[in-house]
Amino acid sequence: MIGCVDVNYGATEVIAACVGIRDWADDAPYMERVVRATEPAAPYIPGKFYLREMPWIIRVLEIMTDIKLIVIDGYVWLAKDKPGLGVHVYENLAGRFPVVGVAKGAFHNNDCAIPVTRGASTRPLYITAIGIDASLAAEGVARMAGLHRLPVILKRVDRLTRGTA
Repeated sequence: MIGCVDVNYGATEVIAACVGIRDWADDAPYMERVVRATEPAAPYIPGKFYLREMPWIIRVLEIMTDIKLIVIDGYVWLAKDKPGLGVHVYENLAGRFPVVGVAKGAFHNNDCAIPVTRGASTRPLYITAIGIDASLAAEGVARMAGLHRLPVILKRVDRLTRGTA
């Protein structure tokens, strides 16, 4: 199963969600899990963003079953040899699962992200990966269901974290 995860945090609440699909092209979730906590997220520390999201990603993944690959909202690699959130997730999970990053914005001087343009949009998503060839990850994201830039499953996990699902 492919587990698509996201985290949203406010001043007094953190919500992490994971939407599981069996195949990249699935247009409906196979499984959904949400973790809510009425506590503030760790403070943002420049260059250590992963410390803020990591505990929540791990918590929601712990209640999923049969995960084979993880998709995060963000970068796996900020540049060659410059780890992003996805590398930290991969290492925290002892490399048991490939991690694919889907970022909505370009990261300055990223020399390894693969742009994927979907639907009628001219703005690409930026794909990076660890534990799987990045070109295969980009092909998978391109195949994800939805007519617009952002795949429907990634929109779903975002709505779950915002409490609007």
